[in-house]
Amino acid sequence: MASATPPNFSWVEPNKLAGMALPRMPAHYQYLLDNGIQHLVTLCERKPPYHDTCPGVTLHHIRIIDFCSPTMDQIKRFLAIVEEANAKGEGVAVHCLHGHGRTGTMLACYLVKNRKITGVDAIHEIRRLRHGSIETQDQEKTVVQFHHHIK
Repeated sequence: MASATPPNFSWVEPNKLAGMALPRMPAHYQYLLDNGIQHLVTLCERKPPYHDTCPGVTLHHIRIIDFCSPTMDQIKRFLAIVEEANAKGEGVAVHCLHGHGRTGTMLACYLVKNRKITGVDAIHEIRRLRHGSIETQDQEKTVVQFHHHIK
């Protein structure tokens, strides 16, 4: 199968964790697989199109309404998926519709935990790596609260 880079795709932690926008073609899933990503976490209300066209990519669905923030339990579930996959040498990609708000929030929480940095520093780093990330004040607040939660 042909492979095509998914929209707004970028690594946050090379070979471990990437962010992206909604995959729209079977070739996007093939790209993930070709680049060592065996797990796709969708944060949209519905599963992405063609999610069953590439059996090598496991879909994990954490439903978050657009422009909203994840709950602490949703953040912990996301981080557990990433940790378990990475422990087996498997990469993870996470997406929402455009790969900015919900995706950026989860990626920032990952940095808080894995790099042991503050929520504010994690927000700045994700915005540096992925322009337009973390769209609402509530999402910013969630990242800061997550940092205090795990401290």
